[in-house]
Amino acid sequence: MAKKKRRIIEEPEEEYEFTPTEFNEREFILKEMYSTKIFGVAVVMAIIVGIVGGILINVNPIVNDGWYLMSIVATAISFGVMFTIKKVTSMMGLHPELIEFKSLAGIYLIYLALALGVCIAVVQFGSF
Repeated sequence: MAKKKRRIIEEPEEEYEFTPTEFNEREFILKEMYSTKIFGVAVVMAIIVGIVGGILINVNPIVNDGWYLMSIVATAISFGVMFTIKKVTSMMGLHPELIEFKSLAGIYLIYLALALGVCIAVVQFGSF
């Protein structure tokens, strides 16, 4: 017996058309400007808080007995001030609500690292 010929039926390919979302350039620039300004305010606050924390650790008379207690206090002050960054920047006329949560969390982490680093540097240089 003869075999029947198989006919391949080609299915039409689906056409996909990419439509980009609308890009608001003005909003993007404003977000980036506010993010940069808030970052600058956070850096200034971190330096001030780090210096104050370092001075607290160096000046306190219980440093020789329990320096770790004052370092915990300095760290608590750093964390406390970190939660006021959003309020301070909104009082300065900036709009932190425009910034994404990821960017704001990054600013907070950089603030903490800088504040505690400056605190350590002040303690180290103040102990000479």
